[in-house]
Amino acid sequence: MHNLVEESADLSAVVLGLFAAISLLAHRHDRWAAGFRRRWLGVLLIIAAAVVLVQVSEEVLGQESTAIDRSILLAIHAAVPAGLLPLFNAATQSGSSHVLVPAVAVAVLLLLWRRHRFEALQLATVTAVAGVVVYVAKTAVGRARPDLWSTQWFWGSSFPSGHTLSTAAVATAACLAVARLRPSIRVPAMVLAVVWVALVGVSRLVLGVHWPTDVVAAACAGLLVATGVNGVLTFIAHRTRRTAGTALPTTSTDSPR
Repeated sequence: MHNLVEESADLSAVVLGLFAAISLLAHRHDRWAAGFRRRWLGVLLIIAAAVVLVQVSEEVLGQESTAIDRSILLAIHAAVPAGLLPLFNAATQSGSSHVLVPAVAVAVLLLLWRRHRFEALQLATVTAVAGVVVYVAKTAVGRARPDLWSTQWFWGSSFPSGHTLSTAAVATAACLAVARLRPSIRVPAMVLAVVWVALVGVSRLVLGVHWPTDVVAAACAGLLVATGVNGVLTFIAHRTRRTAGTALPTTSTDSPR
């Protein structure tokens, strides 16, 4: 327990240190300072997710988290009554590709119908990139799934949780879209997104098909995938608009008289 508290304090110090450094750099430029003031919470969340992802991945690869993973999973198994299993099964299904992919496809079509092309492209790209990240990470790490009690079989190795990563990525992309299109409801959307991701992540532990570190790393990675895709697409959109705005019309100066 002492080591866990000490490690949490070290991670917090790293996060706050990076946040302070980025804040100082941003305030050296007027345009960056204004954007930082509007998005400081998001910046802090991204930094925290990146730091936690690196730390958890390092511990998983070094097999340093096995003991605490096992203890937490057994405690959850003992605490959750069997009557709640249908709820957690439903939560797991909501984060599966069989549900997410069709739901995203419908959302993309609706966004295109309403002429929100950027948001449609963002949601589709985030879903695709999340799937690629899950496949590559599972193949590269090859961590064995828990076998503490009889569970349903799922494809792939344990690290990271594909259900949690994809859900976190889609939920984050949806929140970013809502913040642009319907800013008045962005807070309720964020609350619903957090609850959904948490339910999917916890369901993977209750069902005994993932270690806790699989879920934590996946939630962080999903957030980073969505914000990364959003950043790249926003940059491309700004460059495209700037190029279109500065392009000079071509005129003929040597037409025959």
